[in-house]
Amino acid sequence: MTSAVSWGAIAAGAAAGASLSVILLILGVGLGLSSVSPWAREGVSAATFGVSTIVWLTLTQLLSSAMGGYLAGRLRTKWMDTHTDEVYFRDTAHGFLAWAVASLATAVLLTSAIGSILSGGIQAGASVVGGVANTATVAAGGFAAPGKMASEESGPMAYFVDSLFRRNGSAEAASSTGAAMPAEASERTMTNEAAEVGRIFMNASRAERLPPEDIRYVGQLVAQRTAVSQQEAEKRVTDVYARAQAKLHDAEVAAKDTADKARKASAYAALWIFVSLLSGAFVASLAATYGGRQRDA
Repeated sequence: MTSAVSWGAIAAGAAAGASLSVILLILGVGLGLSSVSPWAREGVSAATFGVSTIVWLTLTQLLSSAMGGYLAGRLRTKWMDTHTDEVYFRDTAHGFLAWAVASLATAVLLTSAIGSILSGGIQAGASVVGGVANTATVAAGGFAAPGKMASEESGPMAYFVDSLFRRNGSAEAASSTGAAMPAEASERTMTNEAAEVGRIFMNASRAERLPPEDIRYVGQLVAQRTAVSQQEAEKRVTDVYARAQAKLHDAEVAAKDTADKARKASAYAALWIFVSLLSGAFVASLAATYGGRQRDA
């Protein structure tokens, strides 16, 4: 009794289809049509995953599936005394099985690439949390190292703290004419003051405004260091804090927008991969019936 399944033909068709798929994908990378970033922590972007990439992925799937299905149907064992409808069904099943085996083999070979596409949305969500946390950490860390001036530190908040203690033109003029000014604080004292101001800013970074007592206290430090009036120092504190808040808000909005685009592009890529795979299954089954008819002719 002849078996209804020719596994040898299925394996041959699957091997041919998987090989052709890999070759075409490599060609797509060489032509710049790859939709997967080779760098870690980089997901699929909407800019790179364009119409040309969709067309190339679909074409790759159709050609490789047609090749595998045709070979599976052409090389299968001839079934004697079998009804025409049964032969058609078996050929269709052979094409589908060849496509399934080839798809599994290709998925194993391209695990990292497929994982990059499917995990794009997860990476995007993690990048928002990590980006905001990193911003706060860097900003706070700019005042953690003792023995350094605030201007020597890196971090987004260090710039705003440094701007608080800048001397304006009137203070420089007062110093040159011999007006009474406070004695220069030591380097350690200035570093500690800058660190303290940075901690105050970071502690209230989620609030709408600084508490009045913090404004008065920071204003006193600024007035002592820059020889400006208390009122002007408090106004400078309020203005600088507002600019810092605006920059932090803009950074968060930009991070969320980038993450949302990456998530949408990931879903877009997964949808089109599904469509191309479904089309490949249909083409493989159809090509197998064509190859089977030629085999029996």
